[in-house]
Amino acid sequence: MENLQKVYDFLKEAGTYYLATVEGDQPRVRPFGTVNIFEGKLYIQTGKIKPVAHQIMDNPKVEICAFKNGEWIRVCGEMYLDDRIEAKKAMLDSYPHLRGMYDENDGNTRVFCFKSAVATISSFTKPAETVEF
Repeated sequence: MENLQKVYDFLKEAGTYYLATVEGDQPRVRPFGTVNIFEGKLYIQTGKIKPVAHQIMDNPKVEICAFKNGEWIRVCGEMYLDDRIEAKKAMLDSYPHLRGMYDENDGNTRVFCFKSAVATISSFTKPAETVEF
């Protein structure tokens, strides 16, 4: 859990991270801001109608990258859809401002969590640190 907390804290403090997916043979990258720990797993949130949700369903291999204070993190792993109301509610409770667009019962809210992942925290001034969760 300590490794997971370290990754979560980095992403929260960075504020914005970039999520990379694949659509066919074309990489797709976009900014994200939602991240949550629920039942000991790292989650992100999006909408069912968004291309990113379809891309993750088609190919669950993703990578996240964020930068803060001269350090960057890369999180590489596979994600899966958690369609439980409890997981959606936990995410939306962490981001109440999203409730104007999403609801745990709306059929559109999608939360994905990492099945397994490796995170590497790097900088130009010290050796890289790798954590698994």
